[in-house]
Amino acid sequence: VQLVESGGGLVQPGGSLRLSCVASGLTFSSYAMSWYRQAPGNERELVAHISSTGSSRNYVDSVKGRFTISRDNAKNTVYLQMNSLKLEDTAVYYCNVKRGFLNYWGQGTQVTVSS
Repeated sequence: VQLVESGGGLVQPGGSLRLSCVASGLTFSSYAMSWYRQAPGNERELVAHISSTGSSRNYVDSVKGRFTISRDNAKNTVYLQMNSLKLEDTAVYYCNVKRGFLNYWGQGTQVTVSS
């Protein structure tokens, strides 16, 4: 299984970014997908989760109303649209899939919110 994230960068507060994660090595449409983030000195936290069909989505309270997780099963890709970004959203963002007892992670993409 390989997960490759992209789309991070430097953005001003209030700005937007869209992260992408392309998955390979698995039947993508069969698996729920998640986005996590980790800021310096903090534990990795779950940001958003989407079911295999996209019919169910969940978010950590701090991003509700600002972030949207979506997926395109034809492209083996999961997205995280991030709007109204805040300084505290600065972190490395990771794509994640759980398959049985195994946890797979991408390499991460840095999101920096700064004025």
